[in-house]
Amino acid sequence: MKMKINVLEYLETSAEKHLNKIAFAGEDGQITYSDLHKQAKAIGSYLIAMLKGKVRQPIAVIIDRDVSSLVAFLGIVFSGNFYVPIDGKLPRHRVELILNTLQPQAVILPKREIEHVNTLNFEGRWVIFEEAVSCTVDHEQLDQIRSTIIDTDPLYAIFTSGSTGTPKGALISHRSVIDLIERFSEVFLFSEECVFGNQAPFDFDVSVKDIYSTLKHGATMHVIPKVLFSFPAKLIQYLNEKEINTTIWATSALRIIANLKALEKELPEHLRKVMFSGEVMPNKVLNYWRKHLPQVQYINLYGPTEITCNCTYFIVNRQFLDNDILPIGIPFRNTDILVLNEKNRLVENGELGEICVRGTSLALGYYDNPGETARAFCQNPLNPHYPELIYRTGDLGKYNERNELLFISRKDHQIKHMGHRIELGEIEVAANALEFIDAVCCLYDIDREKIVLFYQAPQKCDRDILLGLQNYLPRYMLPNKLVYFEQLPMNKNAKIDRMKLREGLKKADGF
Repeated sequence: MKMKINVLEYLETSAEKHLNKIAFAGEDGQITYSDLHKQAKAIGSYLIAMLKGKVRQPIAVIIDRDVSSLVAFLGIVFSGNFYVPIDGKLPRHRVELILNTLQPQAVILPKREIEHVNTLNFEGRWVIFEEAVSCTVDHEQLDQIRSTIIDTDPLYAIFTSGSTGTPKGALISHRSVIDLIERFSEVFLFSEECVFGNQAPFDFDVSVKDIYSTLKHGATMHVIPKVLFSFPAKLIQYLNEKEINTTIWATSALRIIANLKALEKELPEHLRKVMFSGEVMPNKVLNYWRKHLPQVQYINLYGPTEITCNCTYFIVNRQFLDNDILPIGIPFRNTDILVLNEKNRLVENGELGEICVRGTSLALGYYDNPGETARAFCQNPLNPHYPELIYRTGDLGKYNERNELLFISRKDHQIKHMGHRIELGEIEVAANALEFIDAVCCLYDIDREKIVLFYQAPQKCDRDILLGLQNYLPRYMLPNKLVYFEQLPMNKNAKIDRMKLREGLKKADGF
């Protein structure tokens, strides 16, 4: 079999085999493989002419949850450049920070958005999607550009939060995405029969698995309207109407459905695979899903953006108590996990260490940020003999008695309190197991030396929480302060907004 070196090979194969099949569908319409192929090549031709053949350059896309954004991505890839999704609803300051870091050759956006971005401090070129997609396809130029692209060239950059306040753009190559999608295919047995229900925003790497798994297999992907995740009953109706059988969602999306007991009213009849990542999955939530949909295969995925979405997986194959830790499992083939202790040696006998990754999945680094790149992507300390990079995730983990990897906490969530070394993640696991809790986040108030538990529940229940936690935790790990929320703040990637909660701790009187 010929080795793939460009993700466009997925599109081209599927467009030839599934000419009139729907590839992507959303609120703005749907597109067949044939039309997707033609429209992406038209955008590619437009960009090649505009950039006079420049390749491997960043081109930003002002995205929405629409099919047009996906067409723009692929058009940029046809031009030999890499795409950078930017949510147009982000605060203006953050968009400008990203653009200042990126200095893109152009920004693609729909015509309706042009008046909203005119005020941005950006002197580059704006490309109207509707104009670019109407361009005549230049097959000769497309072929010429394609012949210069290799598998280690960048495919996309996704901007994540930076410790200095400036977003970091993790740059991912064709080779890394191809490796991921091939591994997903062989482990999870995707096929052209898959109907994916996309939940993740396109500037969140979870969506990469939806997009390219769809293209590889000639499957169909529905971009689920965001509003439906606020109305679980309507969401389940949508899943049934579109006959969605495969979901790769953020944990919080599954938690919302469980918290509102939505599966007791109607079941998603076609669902066969439920995959989740982004946050720790509380077993209480997973057990609710398993009780109502026992025939579904559940898969816990783990991995940060910098290693191309996921490096480990756990196919749920046994029962877990609500207060158990769900494993993140084993590495995908062609990926190696190193759990290193403070002496940069492999951990032993259940010892805690930092999860580090080596292999094809590693990002190229952070765009135009050599300092942060060198900090996170460093020489493998176990190999002094030749250059070999690993990525330090900043996550702490250990192996259980089955040799399955467990995620315990973030490295910066490990604290020293009253002389004890404490993992805040362990407190979160225990609190999430309480039946009257919907969601929690545990932070440490350094100035006041207090463990603070933020919780979401139908009603305030501080006393019940403390009594319940006494059954799981030693006294020194019990929270010193509890803060009740009817709804915990969430960031745009559907994760609990820890940064916003941490900012609250800095107030003079706290929360």
